[in-house]
Amino acid sequence: MNAVRSPMAEQLARRMLPPATFVASAGVHRGERDPFVDAVLAEEGLTLGERQPKAMDDLEDDYFDLIVTLAPEAHHAALELTRSLAVDVEYWPMPDPTGVGGRREQIMASYRDVRERLKTRISRRFLLPEAKNAAD
Repeated sequence: MNAVRSPMAEQLARRMLPPATFVASAGVHRGERDPFVDAVLAEEGLTLGERQPKAMDDLEDDYFDLIVTLAPEAHHAALELTRSLAVDVEYWPMPDPTGVGGRREQIMASYRDVRERLKTRISRRFLLPEAKNAAD
């Protein structure tokens, strides 16, 4: 839905990766903006600004070196989309924090967990090759 995991990953990657790296996120479907995403990004000094959830069809560019998917449905859609393209597709399974109920702090903890997992994956994949090798 491009409302939780992918927008978080996009903002984290924009901060963590070199400025010349093009990063964009989109979902199979366009969802509704999630206020918990804004809250956990704000804890990191990040913001979505005026960004709204996007579908894959909304992307202005259709050339990518790498597509990272965070949910099974997105992974299948990306594989279908890239069937005839020379692009790598990686699946980074991430839990969906929207299914967690309870008090606000419990919900925030589930969103923070996803944020921290994304930071680790981005770092291991793009910034710290020695950390990636140690994890394998």
